[in-house]
Amino acid sequence: MDKKRCGWVKLSEPIYVAYHDEEWGKPLHNDQAIFELFSLETQSVGLSWLTVLKKREGYRQAFEGFDLQKVASFSNDDIDRIINSGLVIKSRPKIEAIISNAKGFLDIVKEFGSIDSYFWGKVGGEQIINNIPFYKNAQCTSDISDEITKELKKRGFKFIGSTTIYAFMQACGMVDDHENGCWRKGKID
Repeated sequence: MDKKRCGWVKLSEPIYVAYHDEEWGKPLHNDQAIFELFSLETQSVGLSWLTVLKKREGYRQAFEGFDLQKVASFSNDDIDRIINSGLVIKSRPKIEAIISNAKGFLDIVKEFGSIDSYFWGKVGGEQIINNIPFYKNAQCTSDISDEITKELKKRGFKFIGSTTIYAFMQACGMVDDHENGCWRKGKID
């Protein structure tokens, strides 16, 4: 028998199924992985998440494995190289946002010790598990995502809003919004 998954999972797309089963909602505490996921969420603004997932390996290649120090030092030549590479979604403002946000994350690391400490500090280090009978009725923002958005915007972060931040919180496991009947609900491994 097949596992019951959240209703948003496109079962015809193996990359989507794997993302749901192996990543989405699983607590993430590695700064480099958090930076990658945050960056990908900013790229999905106005697009489907599946579009971004299909370009993920290209983003990893173009952005040096999301090495924070390297990305923060990217120049206009690097931006041109990335745009012309064909590896990522061709949006100069979104590419520039990843670089600008990397610089902002360097400041967060100086202040909080890590990106992980900053984000997980917002939820007291514990995953929030929401009651989700059906994914279409789930919230898409929260007081916490509103707060993080305001703070990050003050720090100069780009291509973020409360919905994007909430999606990031779901993706990195700060929030478990798996449907109640989903086999992943409440699993943090």
